[in-house]
Amino acid sequence: MPQLLREHAVSAPDLYHEVQEFYARQMQTIDGGDAAGWAGTFTEDGVFTSNARPEPVRGRAVIAAATAGSVAERAARGVVHRHMMTMLHLDPRADGSLFARSYVLVVATYREGGSELLASTVCEDVLVRDAGRWRVSHRHVIRDDHPSPTR
Repeated sequence: MPQLLREHAVSAPDLYHEVQEFYARQMQTIDGGDAAGWAGTFTEDGVFTSNARPEPVRGRAVIAAATAGSVAERAARGVVHRHMMTMLHLDPRADGSLFARSYVLVVATYREGGSELLASTVCEDVLVRDAGRWRVSHRHVIRDDHPSPTR
């Protein structure tokens, strides 16, 4: 039995459900425009990288500020995003963390009407328990419409 399951006395299905709930709350938080709440789902020293961004975003406070700017820009343009996460796969690690890989589709809906698929992505996270809650310590988002340089 992986160390993560032994240490937290959860079954594999219970762990999967727990992580799905984490992601449901996280995605709904950002889609609702709560940048600070979304950044709070990262560890204090969390890192966000993407093949669509030139540099990593490091630290919860910096992630919150960058996200707040994006949320404000979307609100000014009358755009709502919805993140649709699918195909979640979890890989417990010996240190108690989880490697989580999923597909995330981002749908944009415009005030003037109409929706479009904005992005098709792969999301790769390292999740850790922090004060009894899952948090992202490292997220790498791979946008299918951008080149993927070697990491």
